[in-house]
Amino acid sequence: MIFMDNDINSKNDTAILLVSHGSSLPYAKDTFTEICDKFKSVSSFPTEVGYMKVSQPSLAQAVKNLTENSENIKKIIAIPVFLAPGIHTNIDIPTILGLNPLETDPRCPDGNYPEDHYLTGLEEIDFNGEIKLLNSIGPNPDLLKIIDKRINESLKESKLNNDAKTGILLVSHGSRLNYNKDFITELHSMFSKESNYPSNFGFMELTTPNIPQSINKLTNENDIDRLIVVPVFIAPGVHTTCDIPTILGLKEKDTHSHSHDHSHGHDHHHHHDLEEIDFDGEILYPNPIGADDILIEILQKMAINAL
Repeated sequence: MIFMDNDINSKNDTAILLVSHGSSLPYAKDTFTEICDKFKSVSSFPTEVGYMKVSQPSLAQAVKNLTENSENIKKIIAIPVFLAPGIHTNIDIPTILGLNPLETDPRCPDGNYPEDHYLTGLEEIDFNGEIKLLNSIGPNPDLLKIIDKRINESLKESKLNNDAKTGILLVSHGSRLNYNKDFITELHSMFSKESNYPSNFGFMELTTPNIPQSINKLTNENDIDRLIVVPVFIAPGVHTTCDIPTILGLKEKDTHSHSHDHSHGHDHHHHHDLEEIDFDGEILYPNPIGADDILIEILQKMAINAL
C-alpha cells in the first residue's frame, strides 16, 4: 500500500525530478506519466518527469517546469528511475544536469563527444539551488514483491492445474558492462533464498547467459511443466513486447534484420543466431514492473532518505 509521510510533505522548498531514459515509442512515456501522477497523488512535493533523450520534456525543461511552478524551490532531488546503474546513471544524467560524472566515459575518455552525440550542445540547467542526484533503484528487496505479484498473475492465466511444477526465469536487458549483471545476479540471489520455485536468470542480449541458455539449464536440471518468464524491466517497449517474446517463441520471428543503435557505440541485435529453447512445456510471460504501487513506494522511500 502506498503510504503518506509527514516528513516528505513538510519540505516545501524541495522538488522531485523523476529521470527516465526516453523512447521513440509511446509505451515508456505512458508508463512514466502514470508513475509521476501516482507519485504526485501521495506526496505534496512538486514533481516532474524528465527524459534523458528522445522524449519530452528534457531534463532541462523538466527542471524549468519545476522552478516556474514553484518559486520557493531550493533543492531538487533527481531520482533515476533505472533498475541498475550504468553509463546513463553514472555519466549521461549527471552531465546533462550539470553535475560531475561518477566515472570516466569509456566511449569518449577525453570528454570530446562527436557533434551528433546527445551530450553535445546540451541545454543549460537554469537552477541556482542544489540538485541531488540519487543512485539507481538497484536490487531493492521490495522488487521481490512485484516479482511475486507477476508470478501470481501468471499462475491465474495458466492452463495447467495447481500441481504443475513451476520454474521461474528473471530476464534483464544485459550490458557489456558489469552493472546490469551484478544487479540481476543479486536480485536473483535474494529471490532464490525466499522462493521455493526452481529459478534462474538470463539476459536478452550483450552478455551471457542468454535466455535460451538459462531456460535450457533450468529445465534440464529441474522437472518443470510450466515456466514463468518475468521481464525485470520498468516500462514496456520493443524489448518486452517484441524481442523477448520472439526469443521465447511466443511471437513469430521477424524475417527482416532487426537491430538499432542506442548511440552507445554499438548496434543491438536481439534474437538472431540464438540456440533453440529445449522446453515444450507452458511458458507464461507477465507484464514488466510498470507503474506498480510498490515501485511508487520505493521511489517515495528514496526521496525521504535523501531529505
